[in-house]
Amino acid sequence: MRFINKKSAPNKERTKELLELKKQIMASQTAILSAQNQFEQVVDPALIDCYIYELNAAQLRYQFLLQSLKKRELQEV
Repeated sequence: MRFINKKSAPNKERTKELLELKKQIMASQTAILSAQNQFEQVVDPALIDCYIYELNAAQLRYQFLLQSLKKRELQEV
C-alpha cells in the first residue's frame, strides 16, 4: 500500500503547471520570431497588417505568460 504525502501532491502539481507555463513561454517566443521574420519578408499591404497584428498578439501573450510565471513563483516563496 502506498501513501501519498499531502504536501508533495500539490507541489508536484505546481511543478507540472510551472513546466507547462515555461513551455508556453517558449512557444510564444517562437511565435514572435516567426511573425517578425514573416513581417520582414512580406510586401503585400494586407499581409503586412496581418503580421503586425500577429506580432502584437504574440508579444501580448508572452507578456501575460511571463507575469503569470512571476506570480506563481512568488507564491511558492
